[in-house]
Amino acid sequence: MKKAILASLAALVISAPSTAATAFTDAEDAVKYRQAAFQLIRHNMGDINQMIKGEVTYDASRVQKRADALVLVTTLPWEAFQVAGTEQGGGDAKADIWNNLDDFLERGEKLAADASTLQAAAQTGDKNEVRQAFGNFARNCKACHDNYKN
Repeated sequence: MKKAILASLAALVISAPSTAATAFTDAEDAVKYRQAAFQLIRHNMGDINQMIKGEVTYDASRVQKRADALVLVTTLPWEAFQVAGTEQGGGDAKADIWNNLDDFLERGEKLAADASTLQAAAQTGDKNEVRQAFGNFARNCKACHDNYKN
């Protein structure tokens, strides 16, 4: 019994590097993943934006929840652009992404950093700090869209 468990564990450890290389089954799967990640970003941004604009009641705890979510979800889509064949996947992504992949990925890192700044602003509970941090986050998002989204 012990040998079977050890053999199974050894096989898992040996195979882990090959399965960890990508979380995607194919390019189509990667495209769906990145699109879903961007939908999560859009949803969380939209909720904060509505509160900042006064379209819905400002709720500091909800802003915090959305900012916390953005810290995570802004790290998600970038890997999916590096899967072979995703440039053929359709959607709103411009071919310029793959022609300037380093710049595109740097912008993704900046967006994640901006999300962390937004999270810190939300932790203060100060709506003006949130407004400023959210403005920086949104401008970075828009600048990337201007260059890399149809």
